Amino acid sequence: MQDIMTSWEVLSKLVSAGNSAELIDYIDTLSPPETARAISRLTSEEQQRLLSILSPEDAAEVIEDIPEVQAAEMVEEMDIGQAAAILEELDSDHLVDVLAEMDEEASQAILNRMDQEDAEEARKFLEYEPDCAGGLMISEYLAYKADDTIQDLLDDLHQNREEYADYHVQYFYVVDKDERLIGVLRMHDLLFPRRTTQLAALMIPSPLRVKDTTPLKKLRDFFEEHEFLGVPVVDEDDRMVGVVLPGAVEEEVSKQKTRTFLRLSGIIGGEEFRTMGLLSRSGRRLAWLTMNILLNVIAASVIAMYQDTLAAAITLAVFLPMVSDMSGCSGNQAVAVSMRELSLGLVRPSELLWVLAKEARVGVLNGLVLGLLLGAIAWLWQGNIWLGVVVGGALAANTLVSVLLGGMLPLVLKRLKLDPALVSSPLLTTVTDMCGFFFVLSFASAVLPKIIGS
Repeated sequence: MQDIMTSWEVLSKLVSAGNSAELIDYIDTLSPPETARAISRLTSEEQQRLLSILSPEDAAEVIEDIPEVQAAEMVEEMDIGQAAAILEELDSDHLVDVLAEMDEEASQAILNRMDQEDAEEARKFLEYEPDCAGGLMISEYLAYKADDTIQDLLDDLHQNREEYADYHVQYFYVVDKDERLIGVLRMHDLLFPRRTTQLAALMIPSPLRVKDTTPLKKLRDFFEEHEFLGVPVVDEDDRMVGVVLPGAVEEEVSKQKTRTFLRLSGIIGGEEFRTMGLLSRSGRRLAWLTMNILLNVIAASVIAMYQDTLAAAITLAVFLPMVSDMSGCSGNQAVAVSMRELSLGLVRPSELLWVLAKEARVGVLNGLVLGLLLGAIAWLWQGNIWLGVVVGGALAANTLVSVLLGGMLPLVLKRLKLDPALVSSPLLTTVTDMCGFFFVLSFASAVLPKIIGS
């Protein structure tokens, strides 16, 4: 029986044949995730040939189905003229996302070959942070003057129907002669009035809007409060510059969660896919791992300072990882609470003392409970109460330190404009390990004869 070909095997065969119509017909049968999966399994040469066979419009549709990181890699390898032609066909938000993932030299080369108006618009969008209204908005919207009539609007729709067919048109916006937003029209507002009626008589005046600098959190709150299909974006002079769709906000929220997860997992150079180049993937991981080597050397140096104590009471080696690990867990809980409260706006970086006061009480209580438990275990296991006092006391002290540090670090790093999600974890791990080793070994050194003498 003939084996069933995988989607990428079929795609590879169609690319070799070079028939663009058959290629598009087959890609249309695939879901966007399967399209991305199939294209990612092609060789670099096949990917380049695929994009070159398709028309710029069809190639742009394919690029919209794959992650921006992979799209950027594919486009960077193309002839600049071909790449510019394809990117011109992307929606403004997709265009900026792909350009942002490219090397600056490559993106500027492509922008220089694009239509001047499109290139200038893209450069303007690239100036915004990706997680604000300016970075999330689309520039494809329909705006008319207040003295235009319904007939003027309908004539414009008819004359530009092919171009507007790809727009996410949910509302019509009304602007003055200086492009300042003054009103909004819903589609059904145009159905019944006379066609000679001016838009100013039908529009909802002074519509809700957001500034181009509005952060992601406020955009999310806006769409949770208002069930709009889009919100107009204005600049500091109240001129309309774009529209933010709720889907774009939800997508960016999801991206931020993914980026945070990747960073906490040790992937700090950006998204990684197994189809990416070996050196690129290796570099993304080594950036984290090499830093951890240095941090662990610092923690291990404490053990070296007390190696005589450890050699005399080797039983302590069993409890060192337990003290550091338990304290690290307590510290990470405090980090999580601080990160969550920062994201919700429930705490500010300046409220450090308030956070420390709250965490200190939890740290003392949990430290005593955990210290008594581990101390009791050590005592029952070895029959030496002093070993229990050393181990339990070290865990109690280290729990307090880790909880205070875990609650404080995200606020301090946020104030220094560093990424709390990225830096908090390695710093916390290093300090809790170092302090845990120090507490156990220094306490043990103070009562070493009593531990050894058992």
